[in-house]
Amino acid sequence: MTDQPIIDAHHHIWRLDAVPWLKGPQVPRIFGEYGALRRDYGIEEYLANCRAEGVVKSVFIQINVAPDAEVEEVVWAQSVAERHGFPHGIVGYADLAAPNLCEVLDRQGACVNLRGIRQQLHWHEKPAYRFAQSPTLMKGPGWLAGLAELDRRKLSFDLQVFTSQMADAAELARAFPQTLFILQHAGMLKDRSPEGWQAWRTGMRQLAACPNVVSKLSGLGTFEHVCSVELWKPVVLETLDIFGATRCVFGSNWPIETLWTDYAAIIDTMRHCLVGLTKEERAAVLHDNALSVYRL
Repeated sequence: MTDQPIIDAHHHIWRLDAVPWLKGPQVPRIFGEYGALRRDYGIEEYLANCRAEGVVKSVFIQINVAPDAEVEEVVWAQSVAERHGFPHGIVGYADLAAPNLCEVLDRQGACVNLRGIRQQLHWHEKPAYRFAQSPTLMKGPGWLAGLAELDRRKLSFDLQVFTSQMADAAELARAFPQTLFILQHAGMLKDRSPEGWQAWRTGMRQLAACPNVVSKLSGLGTFEHVCSVELWKPVVLETLDIFGATRCVFGSNWPIETLWTDYAAIIDTMRHCLVGLTKEERAAVLHDNALSVYRL
């Protein structure tokens, strides 16, 4: 099942000294015990993993570096790209409500591979799953002004929310129809009860009704800490049914998922999840859509 090249639209590399949550005291995280991640993970190691599986391009996603280091992170990722040819796109971090947002975006925008911004909005009643300070951060006037600045600069926004926030996220997408929103991790399905599935489906349909939203098929083992066709395929197929094959992109979420699997298993599992698609549809999900979504 190696009938097309792959673009990995969601991966990380990092220097341990720049990521405070990896260096500091270990606290509960959404992906469980993470001691194995507390080391440098550089581009050489990533390339050894991804090229063996037919990956031809990639997009680096921000990794929550130290406060005020968001420009340095993008500059560093750009320097890696210039030395190694990977990554081909960069999604940086910026606080859209910050008073110095324009300065941050100006400096990040000097890096030619910058494609968009991710500010994680996901909020959950369970503290270990919570990132944003409020479930309604995206409704603040200052934050919305920042999103308008992304719109003006033609930068995409990587949207990370839970089911309970999807209605607000769809309202956001409707309010900014020219901004491309890239839904992270297929909407982060946490509750697999019948009620949880139904709520997720409802929210996903609300988002899919906005033509400027696409879904990333990534991070599908986050809550169960498992990489398997049995676990992933229902989410993949329902997301494809809701968004269509032309509005879904693959991402590895590597090396976070090294905590419970290996890179080859992620690729193999995703290929098995897509086996019922046509060759053209598989190529769209694994390669072609990422070219246009992240302007590669």
